Amino acid sequence: MSEDKDNAKVQMDKLVAESLKGREFPVNALFTKLSDITKAIADPAVKWSRSNSLWPLQFGLACCAIELMAFGSPRVDAERDGFLLFRGTPRQSDVMVVAGWVTKSMLPQVKRLYEQMSEPRYVIAFGECATCGGPWWESYNIIKGIDQVIPVDVYVAGCPPRPELLFSALLKLKEKVGGKIVENKP
Repeated sequence: MSEDKDNAKVQMDKLVAESLKGREFPVNALFTKLSDITKAIADPAVKWSRSNSLWPLQFGLACCAIELMAFGSPRVDAERDGFLLFRGTPRQSDVMVVAGWVTKSMLPQVKRLYEQMSEPRYVIAFGECATCGGPWWESYNIIKGIDQVIPVDVYVAGCPPRPELLFSALLKLKEKVGGKIVENKP
């Protein structure tokens, strides 16, 4: 008698499996997966935390670095948005501000610092030399823009650019990281 029940159960399972082949049932909103709920909650929280905790790398190459230092002055008041804590090591930072010209001999060190930064990492090209080579764009040893080597997120124009422009660049990067600015990628 128990063998008949086992055979009937096996046959019924086969029939149910065959009848359900090729059919997918949508997940009901009432019975959604826990992973979908956590993703829906976590994505905005992660974007908010990343956009409000940008840690710039203390790194200057030429005359624009003087303006980078002036960014910490009381006149600019960068502390009001939490941008003044420049880190001394790339492993503690996620924003690199390339301020000044980049020579071909300095390029490997800049690239190594970028690769040592924590993920996700962002780059601000600060000044004409960092964006396009500046007045020395025809020189044999100046890189014609740091974007030829590492990806740049925000460009700041000027020779030298004012410290307020770095403040606005960091605010623009904050919007980009938070998802308010959509990138146009080909």
